[in-house]
Amino acid sequence: MLRHSFQPGRLVAGVFLTATGVIYAGDAGGLWDVPRFLIVPLVTAGLCLAGAVGTLAGAVRRHRRTLPHAGTRTDTGGTGADLPG
Repeated sequence: MLRHSFQPGRLVAGVFLTATGVIYAGDAGGLWDVPRFLIVPLVTAGLCLAGAVGTLAGAVRRHRRTLPHAGTRTDTGGTGADLPG
């Protein structure tokens, strides 16, 4: 059972920031050579993409809230003879 709703924008931000950390950890460990200015575009692109994904996910959630639920009857007329029980 989920304790909170899934937030894909935070996932995208976490992936980009973790990737930036791994890249610079590899640079510090001597595995490869990374230019120092690379952190700015990586973090900026990650945060912009995370904001766009978060905005899109929020719009989808709001849109789904306004739709009637599947399988729910919206009309209240009739005799009720089709109800189980």
